[in-house]
Amino acid sequence: MPRFYVDPSNIFGDRMILEGGEYNHLKNVLRKQVGDTLLICDGEGHEFDCRIAAYENGQVIFDILSVREGNTELDVSITLYQGLPKKDKLEWIIEKAVELGAAGVVPVSCARSIAKWDDPAREEKKLKRFQAIAEAASKQCGRGVIPEVGGVMSFAEAMKKAKAENDMILFPYENAEGMKETEAVIKSMKKGDKIAVFIGPEGGFAPEEVSLAEQCGAKIISLGRRILRTETAAMAVLSHLMIQAETLE
Repeated sequence: MPRFYVDPSNIFGDRMILEGGEYNHLKNVLRKQVGDTLLICDGEGHEFDCRIAAYENGQVIFDILSVREGNTELDVSITLYQGLPKKDKLEWIIEKAVELGAAGVVPVSCARSIAKWDDPAREEKKLKRFQAIAEAASKQCGRGVIPEVGGVMSFAEAMKKAKAENDMILFPYENAEGMKETEAVIKSMKKGDKIAVFIGPEGGFAPEEVSLAEQCGAKIISLGRRILRTETAAMAVLSHLMIQAETLE
């Protein structure tokens, strides 16, 4: 069943409304009729079974038939702090991170980042596009929450934020050794944990960034004996975390 999202401010007791692009998609693309039922999420983890009551003045009016908590979210909250990659790689990374259960993605300007975001107007346009990609990915994989894509941060700002908001910081680094240690760290996470994952850009992390991460208590982990591309490294960590989180008791 197609999944739609409603802003919580458009829920009124036992009724809700959708408008804008969703109105056009429902009426003119999917050709949904009054009386048809749909699954609608509020982007905060709640799912609503709804019936179309009317199309009026560019709005779709729904009767809410039932509401429940969604069951598609992980039992941990994972934020990906992604070193700015070249070209359009970040779009692909955001899409796949959402599919793998990330709660948020924060672009990070690292010392060795080749990509530079130095135009506020262009950055605003990019962030709107990134958020739209996150929403589309959420719809595609059936999530009840739309992950947030944050504004670009410096490495120091990102590490400070991650330290303040998370129970664990994972920091894959090509010079780290020991996959058993990586496995032990990931298996140590518990339900309700907040986890930050830092992934370096194409050039990797600079020594001073590794040093700062260690000072902030990050777990320096290995991803094996091969050097992975930035987009591959992100998916490797998120995939491992997702599998472990799905089996937490």
